[in-house]
Amino acid sequence: MIYLRVFVLCTLAALTACQPKTATPAATSSAPNSSAATSPNATPAAAADTSAVAIVNGTPIERGFYDFYAKGFAGKSSMSEVTPEQRQQALDNLIHAQVVAQEARKEGIDKDPATASVLRLEELKVLQDALSEKYLQDKKPTEQEMRAEYETQVGLLGKQEYHVHQIQVATEAFARKLIGELEKGANFEDLAKRESMDPSKTTGGDIGWLTPDHIKKPFGDAVLSLKKGEYTHKPVQTEFGWHIVRVDDIRDVTPPTYDQVRQRLEQVVQAKKFKAYTDGLIKNAQIEKKT
Repeated sequence: MIYLRVFVLCTLAALTACQPKTATPAATSSAPNSSAATSPNATPAAAADTSAVAIVNGTPIERGFYDFYAKGFAGKSSMSEVTPEQRQQALDNLIHAQVVAQEARKEGIDKDPATASVLRLEELKVLQDALSEKYLQDKKPTEQEMRAEYETQVGLLGKQEYHVHQIQVATEAFARKLIGELEKGANFEDLAKRESMDPSKTTGGDIGWLTPDHIKKPFGDAVLSLKKGEYTHKPVQTEFGWHIVRVDDIRDVTPPTYDQVRQRLEQVVQAKKFKAYTDGLIKNAQIEKKT
């Protein structure tokens, strides 16, 4: 994770500008599955080497930094696996990025408040990712932890899901007018296509299968209150406007098997471990809010 963040920050411009016209699959990869990207030791030992592989307008590109980037660019875990062509392309990319960055600093872009804020946020994210990786490297979830998380997640699933249509408009008065038309026999889909503000109007207001427990109130409450074939006879207000909601069908929810979501469960358990750790850090930190 930390490797990929640094990779993006330092070389995105160069990668888009300097891709070789004919390259091996490894040379064009950002290596999300490479061992360099997933190693617990995110900073390679070679990063300590500060000898220069190039000097751009007086600014060196250190060999350690170059090796770090070149391995990720090629999708390899060792520089011995990086071909001469990949090494050259990696160096050209870094030189390009360095020249562009120097010009940006010359123009004062790095001092622009928005740019400076983005850079600061990226630094915070990179450091958070690095701490997460270090903290979790010896805390692989146990089978028992993942089984327990599976039961928790299944318990959070709704027992049923609902196939829903809706008409969304701007005012309560107009919603009531449309309900009056429905009560006189108007076709729901035709009204949705003609009057709805929601993108689902193109499909007659069809928003697919939903589990109401994962929908903001009061929309979810409205869905739960309806039987198959019924629609709301009072408009439902949300932050998006006023809605007329119809339930077309109801079916039981079949949760995925443990094996189907095992990888995701591992991520959830690890995320909860890291959150508990950082919650402790925040609890013990001296924080004074000014706003």
